[in-house]
Amino acid sequence: MAQTYSPSAGNAPSTGVTKEERKVIFASSLGTVFEWYDFYLYGSLAAIIAKHFFAGVNDTTAFIFALLAFAAGFAVRPFGAIVFGRLGDMIGRKHTFLITIVIMGVSTAVVGLLPAYATIGVAAPIILVTLRLLQGLALGGEYGGAATYVAEHAPKGKRGFFTSWIQTTATLGLFLSLLVIMACRTVLGTEAFEAWGWRVPFLLSILLLIISVYIRLQLSESPVFQKMKAEGKASKAPLTESFGRWENLKVVIMSLLGGTAGQAVVWYTGQFYALFFLLQTLKIDAQTANLLIAGSLLLGTPFFVFFGSLSDRIGRKKIIMTGCILAALTYFPIFHGLTQFGNPDVFAAQEKNPVTVVADPAACSFQFDPVGKAKFISSCDMAKSLLAKKAIPYENIKAETGAVAQIHIGDKVIASFEGSGMAAAEFKAQSDAFTAQMSSALKDAGYPEKADPAKINHLMMLVLLTILVIYVTMVYGPIAAWLVELFPARIRYTSMSLPYHIGNGWFGGFLPTVAFAMVAATGDIYYGLWYPIVIAVMTAILGIFFLPETKDRDITHT
Repeated sequence: MAQTYSPSAGNAPSTGVTKEERKVIFASSLGTVFEWYDFYLYGSLAAIIAKHFFAGVNDTTAFIFALLAFAAGFAVRPFGAIVFGRLGDMIGRKHTFLITIVIMGVSTAVVGLLPAYATIGVAAPIILVTLRLLQGLALGGEYGGAATYVAEHAPKGKRGFFTSWIQTTATLGLFLSLLVIMACRTVLGTEAFEAWGWRVPFLLSILLLIISVYIRLQLSESPVFQKMKAEGKASKAPLTESFGRWENLKVVIMSLLGGTAGQAVVWYTGQFYALFFLLQTLKIDAQTANLLIAGSLLLGTPFFVFFGSLSDRIGRKKIIMTGCILAALTYFPIFHGLTQFGNPDVFAAQEKNPVTVVADPAACSFQFDPVGKAKFISSCDMAKSLLAKKAIPYENIKAETGAVAQIHIGDKVIASFEGSGMAAAEFKAQSDAFTAQMSSALKDAGYPEKADPAKINHLMMLVLLTILVIYVTMVYGPIAAWLVELFPARIRYTSMSLPYHIGNGWFGGFLPTVAFAMVAATGDIYYGLWYPIVIAVMTAILGIFFLPETKDRDITHT
C-alpha cells in the first residue's frame, strides 16, 4: 500500500514529504505527462496534419478542419469524465486511470500508422477524427483520477503543493511533444519530416505507454477510497448523486462557470493560441516558434508548484481569480508586443500603410467549406481570401450595394474582380494577375511574406510568452486542489471531472478554432482575443462572489 494513514483528514500537519508520498506524486504525474504528450502531439502538428488528411479542400478550410479535429478531442472529454468518473467512484481511482492511459497510448500510436488522404481518401480524416475522439474520452477520465488520487494521499496543508505536480503535467506534456518534434525535424530535415517523419513522435507513444502502465501497476489504491469502501460508504449511483441533486449540481455548475471556464481559456491562450499566433499570423518559422514556446514553458513551469504551494497558505480562489483578471487586462498589449517583437516589419507596415477592404457586406462570405464544393468567387471573397492566406491584418469598410470590392494599402487602391460567370481559364488568368498585383503592392508597403529571423527580438518574445505561461500557472496550479475540496469523497471523481473537462474541453479546446474564425471574419489579428477575455472576466466575477475558499476543508467526508 502506498500509504496506510488517512492523509487528507486534516488531523495532523505533516512536515516534509515521505518516500511513499514522492512515489505517489511521481508515478501519477509521469503517467499523466505521457498522456498529455499523446494528446498534444496533434495540436503541435496541426498544420502538417491538415496537408495529409484534409487535402480534399482548400488550404484555409483544411487548416480550420485540422483545428476542428483537434477540438473534437476536447469536445468528448466531458463524456469521458462521466464514464470514467463513475467507474472511479465505484471501483477505485487506480484501476480507472490505468484503463484511460491504455486507450490514449494505443489511439496515439495508431495515428502514426494511419494512411493519408492520398492513399485511402475520405476514410483517412474519418479515422483520424475517431482516434481523436478516443483520445478525448481517455483524457476525460485521466485527469480527475490522477488529481483525486494524489489529493487523497496528501497530508494536511499540502494538497495544493501535492496536486500542483499533477498540474505541471499538461505543460510538461506539451513541452515534451515540442522537444520530440524539434528533434525529429532536426535529424530528418524539414522536407522528410513533413513528408513522413511527423509520424515518429506518434509511434514513440508505444514506448511511453509501456513505461506508464508499468509505473502505475506499482501503485496501491487511494487510502481515502479504501477507507470509504471498507465502511460501505462508496456511492452506488455517482451520476445521480452528482448531477441529479441540486445541492451538488449547483456546485458543479458554479465550479465550471466560476472556475474552470476562465482557467481553460487562460491556459489555451497562453500556450496553444500563442503558438498558433506565432506560426499562422506572424509567420515565424516553425523551429523558432517551437523553441520560443518551449523556452517559455521551461521558465514558467516551476510556478505551477509555487502557486500550488502558495494556495495552501493564502487560499486557492484569490490566486485563480487574480490570474483571470490579469490575463483579461493585459492580453491585448502582450499580443501587440508579440507582433512588434516577432515580426516588426508587419507591425511597422500596419502602422504606416494600413490595409482596408471596401466591399458590399452582402457579397462577403464566411469562407469555411466543409465539403470542398463551395466557390468563393465574389470580389469581396477574392480580396479577403488572399489577405487571410497572407495573414495580412485589415479593416472592413462598407461599400455601396453591388460595388466591386477594393483593397486600400496605404494610399494605393487595388480593385478586386467578380469571378462569377467566368470560364476557368479566364478566372485563373484574372486570379493570377490579381494575386501578383496584390503581392507587389503589399511588398512595396512593407508587408513581409515571412518574419525576418534577423529582426526577431528573441529576448522580448521570450519575456512576453513567459508572462502568458505565468498566468497559466496562476489559474491552473491551485485548481486541482480547489476542485477536489469542493466535492464529497464518494462522488468526487465524477463531480470534479465534468466541470473540469467541460471548461477545458469546450471553453478551452475550441478557443483556437473560435478565435481564428473571429479573426478571419473581421481581418483584425487581435479580435480573437475577445473570446478568452470575456470568459476570463465572467469567471472572475462568478468565482469571487459565488464560490467558497476550501483550503482548510476535510476531504475525507463522504
